[in-house]
Amino acid sequence: MKLHELRDNDGATKKRTRVGRGPGSGKGKTGGRGIKGQKSRSGVAIKGYEGGQMPLYQRLPKRGFTKPNAKKFAVVNLGLIQKFVDAKKLDAKGTITEDVLVESGLVRRKLDGVRVLAKGDVTAKLNIEVTGASKSAIEAVEKAGGSLKVTTAQAAE
Repeated sequence: MKLHELRDNDGATKKRTRVGRGPGSGKGKTGGRGIKGQKSRSGVAIKGYEGGQMPLYQRLPKRGFTKPNAKKFAVVNLGLIQKFVDAKKLDAKGTITEDVLVESGLVRRKLDGVRVLAKGDVTAKLNIEVTGASKSAIEAVEKAGGSLKVTTAQAAE
C-alpha cells in the first residue's frame, strides 16, 4: 500500500447538505425549515420552550439550599502528607502548618483554611496545625504518635 492509495472506508464520510441552493437540490427555497413561524427565522433559540405547555424545569419541585457564605477548604489527605515527608519536601520534626503546606507545594492555596482527611497511611510522628480535620484523621495521626491540632472552633465534623 502506498500513501496515495489510502482512503476512508465506504460510508465513513458523508457530504454536508448545502441548504438553500436552488430547487434541484431538494433543500432549496425554505431550506428544510418549512413555511413561516418563529423557527423558520434566523437568530431564534428556544431552549426549554414547550409551546405554551408549562416547561419541565418549572413543573419540577425546587428543593435544597446553597449556603452563600459556605466555607471552602483546601483538602489534604494524610497519605499525601506522608508521601511529601518521605520525599523530604516536608520536615516531620517541625510543626506542619498551613503555610508550610503551601510552601511545599502540597496545597496550592489555603482558601478558607486547610482540612485534613484520613485517606492513606501515616507512619511518621507528625505535628500538624490546621483549620479542620476529620475525626478519623486525628485518630490516625495520634495512633502514629503525633498530634493534630485544629486551630479554630470548626473541629472534627
